[in-house]
Amino acid sequence: MNIVFMGTPEFAVPSLDMLIAEGYNVVGVVTQPDKPQGRKKVLTPTPVKAAAERHGLPVFQPVKLRDPESVAKLAEWKPDLIVTAAFGQILPKAVLDMPVRGCVNVHGSLLPKYRGGAPIQRSIINGEPVTGVTLMFMAEGLDTGDMISRVEVPITDEDTSGTMFVKLSDAGSKLLQAEMPRLIAGETTAVPQDEAEASYARNLTREDEKMDWTRSSRELFNQIRGLVPFSGAFTMWDEQVFKVWAAANPNQSGASEAATNGQAEPGTVLQLGARGIEVRTGDGSLWLTEVQPAGKKAMKAADFARGGTLKPGTVLR
Repeated sequence: MNIVFMGTPEFAVPSLDMLIAEGYNVVGVVTQPDKPQGRKKVLTPTPVKAAAERHGLPVFQPVKLRDPESVAKLAEWKPDLIVTAAFGQILPKAVLDMPVRGCVNVHGSLLPKYRGGAPIQRSIINGEPVTGVTLMFMAEGLDTGDMISRVEVPITDEDTSGTMFVKLSDAGSKLLQAEMPRLIAGETTAVPQDEAEASYARNLTREDEKMDWTRSSRELFNQIRGLVPFSGAFTMWDEQVFKVWAAANPNQSGASEAATNGQAEPGTVLQLGARGIEVRTGDGSLWLTEVQPAGKKAMKAADFARGGTLKPGTVLR
């Protein structure tokens, strides 16, 4: 049976590696085009392309999969089953109808919640205690297909989007591994999603990175974790971007008297020291533990505090 795999980021690599390790006949891999990265804009292959090349698999990188030329190229591989994981493009009907065993997707949420392109980040930002992976048949809508199986994965206060990507990619590969024999045999059962419970996890924008100090300490803590390690959150100090990469758990770090008496406005730097930088929030304070001033590398907030350039009483906007 011919299997075509579609994926782009590191999240998808364990699923591809599993298919190869289990001896399935992966005839080709489809991934996004190479993109320039870093200050020197070096053209860099996607993680899935790198993995495919390690396995000696042919790679196809269409700019738009829905173009007739791209569909025709894919048809040359004569896929009986298409497996996708964070591919990054919507599959047109011509592709969905191509394989006799259908198209299945490894999605990083407990569908129907968090359909869309940023389910892992949104789950953390929104303070979800648990997320998971859903294996589903693909349909023309965005992550609307029937669900084959799901697995739950807890989100701890120590988790970031980076750690959850690793946990969920591993869980996704195991879920796919367990279901592959039934998919190959055409014996898979699936259930429709409950549209009443559906929610959408839109892709992150610059607005999602801005810190609003009138929000609660817990909401800001979740925001920071949801943006790490990709973009980080940011506030403004002296009219320049001041990035925040980590903060102490507000349930464990405590707050100073200045934070609890309500005299300082949200965003006010209350104190600096070995614990980092304490900033007033809407309901108390948050200790920043890793920051990045404009034009500099990320550093421990305690190290930055020793420089003396940021003073208590400064208001971050």
